Amino acid sequence: GIKTAILVGGMAAQKQERVLNRKPEIVIATPGRLWELVKERHPHLSNLRQLRCLVIDEADRMVEKGHFLELSQLLELLNDSQYNPQRQTFVFSATLTLVHQTPTRVLQKKHAKKMDKKTKLELLMEKVGIKGKPKVIDLTRKEATVETLTETRIHCNTNEKDYYLYYFLLQYPGRTMVFANSIDCVKRLSSLLTILNCDPLPLHANMHQKQRLKNLERFAERESCVLLTTDVAARGLDIPNVQHVIHYQVPRTSELYVHRSGRTARAANEGLSLLLIGPDDLINFRKIYKTLEKSEELPFFPVETKCMTSIKERMNLARQIEKAEFFNSRAKQHNSWLQQAAEALEIDLDDDMFMGNEQEESQKQKMLKGMKKQLKHLLSQPLFKVLMKTKYPTQSGKLLLPQTSVGISESALGTVSKQQAKKKKSIQLN
Repeated sequence: GIKTAILVGGMAAQKQERVLNRKPEIVIATPGRLWELVKERHPHLSNLRQLRCLVIDEADRMVEKGHFLELSQLLELLNDSQYNPQRQTFVFSATLTLVHQTPTRVLQKKHAKKMDKKTKLELLMEKVGIKGKPKVIDLTRKEATVETLTETRIHCNTNEKDYYLYYFLLQYPGRTMVFANSIDCVKRLSSLLTILNCDPLPLHANMHQKQRLKNLERFAERESCVLLTTDVAARGLDIPNVQHVIHYQVPRTSELYVHRSGRTARAANEGLSLLLIGPDDLINFRKIYKTLEKSEELPFFPVETKCMTSIKERMNLARQIEKAEFFNSRAKQHNSWLQQAAEALEIDLDDDMFMGNEQEESQKQKMLKGMKKQLKHLLSQPLFKVLMKTKYPTQSGKLLLPQTSVGISESALGTVSKQQAKKKKSIQLN
């Protein structure tokens, strides 16, 4: 019998106002839209002195410098003119007590504070406006990630990441989230994997909120699916049974690594996190490793090298097709814009001002058709000829995955656990 309202940006504000008119007891909101409605003096949000509980989730991110200005304004209002001494404030985050080593150059400056867990929490309490001594309940493990998560890595060159990503997605079907650091990278991977018939679902900040929600829904419905995303999906998403998280690019901070990896191995389920580490990622990888105080080396993810020649052949062909299609669409956009501008100005244009000519275009289309035909033939060939009967890396044993491909009974966690067992055995024998 408790009514709730959800207020978020990117969706129709009128509908959310109507929901607020029902006077819900609980309002769940993102700071931007909430502040917008508070400023507009919505009747249900006019007297915040009656607020009994204020909950701030992902608090470390919310109060970061330069982020969520609206939250600062809301907190200012709640701690000043709308202050209620009876109000309880709850602050949550999975990385609240995670503290980085402050660089020496910063510590050498005047008034520089050495950041530790206590100082970080004190600063946070000050920003949130918690008066008196707060009660802290810390459930974090020393490693910061959950026990049921198996963390692995693959070291490779930057241009080889596509090969290993495609190999993993083919070899271990299931619900997989692939994280990249930029929108351009997500778009490129989306084009590549679409050409290779992997049907990925993209998710990034340049998409409309409705499209994002639609893709998330599709991802949660399908047993075997790939979600290509930036860090917009790193926090707060609870999608059931995400089996794999692949860090196509190593995240820039340990907080992001913990949150990304936390999309799998939820609610005591097992899961796998795989880092694809190129030369550019090494600095971030070492920084994360140091901050999280990992006592053991992350295991290397085992790869069947026999398949890699065929994987590379397919991927290189897909890259050529993607490049050709990209230039084609760019040329079409350029020529269309030029044509429209000329018509508006009522002038004639020379043919050499347009990108490409009919003969060139015809030749390119012929080549593209040939490449697509070749790729179609390659994709029809079986890649993993041997019936796999292993599992993959796991802390506690086997992870069951849905059977989606005929002849593949391998799970990624099982493969790693098998490799770890072999390693232990050889150490004992030596």
